[in-house]
Amino acid sequence: MQKSHMRCATLFAMLLLGLTAVAQEPWTWEKVRAKFEQSNPTLQAGKLSIDESKAQEVSAYLRPNPTLTILADQIDPFGGGPQHGTFAYFQPVASVNYLYERDHKRELRLESAQKATAISTSTQSDLERNLLFNLRSAFVDTLQSKAVLDVARENLSYYDHLLNVSRDRLKAGDIAQIDLDRLELQRVQYESDLQTAEVNLRTAKIQLLMLLNDRTPVEQFDVTGNFDFNDQIMPLEEFRKIALDARPDLKIAAQSVDKAKTDHRLAQANGSTDPTFGFDFGRNPPIDQYFGVSMNIPLRIFDRNQGEKRRTQLEIDRSQRLLEAAQVQVFSDVDSAYAAIESNLVLLLPYRQKYLQQAVRVRDTVAFAYQHGGASLLDFLNAQSEYRSVHLSYVSLIGSYLTAASQLNLAVGREVVR
Repeated sequence: MQKSHMRCATLFAMLLLGLTAVAQEPWTWEKVRAKFEQSNPTLQAGKLSIDESKAQEVSAYLRPNPTLTILADQIDPFGGGPQHGTFAYFQPVASVNYLYERDHKRELRLESAQKATAISTSTQSDLERNLLFNLRSAFVDTLQSKAVLDVARENLSYYDHLLNVSRDRLKAGDIAQIDLDRLELQRVQYESDLQTAEVNLRTAKIQLLMLLNDRTPVEQFDVTGNFDFNDQIMPLEEFRKIALDARPDLKIAAQSVDKAKTDHRLAQANGSTDPTFGFDFGRNPPIDQYFGVSMNIPLRIFDRNQGEKRRTQLEIDRSQRLLEAAQVQVFSDVDSAYAAIESNLVLLLPYRQKYLQQAVRVRDTVAFAYQHGGASLLDFLNAQSEYRSVHLSYVSLIGSYLTAASQLNLAVGREVVR
C-alpha cells in the first residue's frame, strides 16, 4: 500500500512538472501575435466599431413608415329628439399617407453607410498596424534584454574564472595582494551589469504581458526568436510600392474622398421634393360611404439645402487634400525607416565581420599574457572593458536594427522585414 501511494505521488509530481514545462515554454512571435489579436482589449473594442457601422447600414436603408389617421367627426352630444341624436350626423374618416422618397435617397444613404463601414474596417486595420508595432517593439526589447543578460552572465563567468586563477597566483607569490584586490573591486561592475540586465528583462516582460492582456506570472513567461539581422533588404522603391497598396491610413484617405462624393450626391438628392400620397375613406351621412386620394407636394420656394450641398462639396476638396498629404506622409515614413535600417547595417556589418573577433582575440590574448606575467594588470582590465563595451554595443545595434525593421514594417503597412 505504501509503495502504491509513493507511485501515485511520483506520477502526480511528474504531471505537475509536465504542466509547468508546458506553461514555461517560450513564446514565438507568431504565438505572441495570435494571442495579441485574440485578447488585446483595445483591438477588440475597435472591432465593435465595425459592427456598429454595419448596424447603421440597416438604419440607413429603412423605408419611411406610412401614417394612419382616424377621425371621428360631427358628434353632437347635445342633440335633441329621436331624429337629432348624438350620432345622427356622425362622420368616421380614416386616411393613410405615405412619403415617397425621390432621386434614390434611400439607396444613397445605404451607399454612404456602406462606405462608412469600409472606412471603419480600414481604421481597424490601421489601429492593428500601430498596435502591432508596439507589440513588436516590446517583443524586440524582451529579446534584447535576454541577449544583454546572457552577455552579462558570460562576462561575469569569465571574470570569475580569471579571479580564481589570480587567487592561485597570489598563493604562489606571482602577484601582489593589491592586484587581487583591484581585480575583486572591478567585479562589482559586472555584478551591476547582471542585476541591471535582470531588472530590464523583467520590465520588458511586464510590458509585453500588458499588451497581451495576459496574467501569466513573469517568472513563467519567456519568449524566443531570432535576435540577429539580415544584411539583404529590398530596394527602397519596392517598399514604396508595397506601402501605396498596403497602408490602411492611405486607404482611409482614399475611401474618405469616395464617401464625400457620395454624401454630396445625397445632399443634392435631399434637396429634391418628396411627395406624400394619401388615401382616405369614410362615411358621410347624406352620401353614405366614400373614398378619396391625395398628393401633397412641398413647394420649393426656398432651397433650404444649399448649405449642405456646399458643405459636402467642400468636404470633397478637403478629403482630396488629406489624401495628397497622406501619400506624402507614406513616402516620408518609408524613406525615414529605410534610412534608419541602412544606417544600422552600416554599423553592424563591421562588428560581425571584424570588431567582435578582434575584441575576443585581444581579451583572450591579454588575459593569457597576464596570467603568465607578460602583461600588466592595467592592460588586462582595459582589454576586458573593451570586450564588454564592444559586445554590448553589438547587442544594442542588433536591437536598434530590429526596432528599425519594425518601424519599416509600420511604414509599409505589413510585415516585410523580420
